[in-house]
Amino acid sequence: MGLGVSLTLGTGLAAVAFTGFLAFSAMLSSSDAAWSHPVASAGPADGGGEHQRAVSTGGDMLGDNPLYRIGELGEVTCEAPELDPEDPESVEGFVHEIADCLDRAWSAYFASAGMEFSSPNRVYWYSAGNSPCGAFPTQGTAAFYCQANQGLYLGVEDIVEASAGSDRPEAYTFLLSHEYGHHVQGQSRILAEFHEARAGVDRETADELTRRNELQANCLGGVFLGASGPALGHGGSERENILDDVGLRSDHGGDHTHGSERNGRLWTAHGMDRVDPGACNTWDAPEDLVE
Repeated sequence: MGLGVSLTLGTGLAAVAFTGFLAFSAMLSSSDAAWSHPVASAGPADGGGEHQRAVSTGGDMLGDNPLYRIGELGEVTCEAPELDPEDPESVEGFVHEIADCLDRAWSAYFASAGMEFSSPNRVYWYSAGNSPCGAFPTQGTAAFYCQANQGLYLGVEDIVEASAGSDRPEAYTFLLSHEYGHHVQGQSRILAEFHEARAGVDRETADELTRRNELQANCLGGVFLGASGPALGHGGSERENILDDVGLRSDHGGDHTHGSERNGRLWTAHGMDRVDPGACNTWDAPEDLVE
């Protein structure tokens, strides 16, 4: 099952102070359900001030990242095993195989870009536990990425429950590829720059930056799906299923941190069509595309 580890975690693990990036995701069937709850190492300051562009003119790791300069991800040839959502062993085997594929695809891309890359640590849980980014699971949380330990966390049974027992492999593939997109952001220092830009700004600005971050992860997930889709047997119906899931997991009232359904679908489809991380530069996109 590749380089990942599969752990059954109990409630006795010690929690560590919140650090780094936290993005919770859940494949939910209700249109008003949140799928991700990003938490920074510190909340946004209450200070005001004029809205400014997120990135600095020097060392722009958001808008001018080396990740954007190589071109297409390239063909990804991998096969996923059959998925039986009623069998946890089958689900775990499936997500390990997809994670193996993600490791190969993105490590090759980073090598081409001359950038260092290490695969995320996989923690696939069956019971409650704690990560450096906090306890899991929480309500509406089936998977998340924790930058503090480069951990890709996934509830083997929780993702099925949160997906209403869906037997569509592409739903689980996109969930994983989105969270892996946050790891790609971390490895390319986009997350570090994001947190620096988000520190000390007002709530409205912080939420806009968070939307740009989440929509980029959608797009990066789409890049992988576009490159691997033929090998994984994704056709037109699977594409629509993925975009429908994205729509359900977009902002529908409450916190405005993930973007509208229109923009969630737009950036995901853009990644799938272009298969180029350079097409996922949400940081320089007009505001109407990240609302």
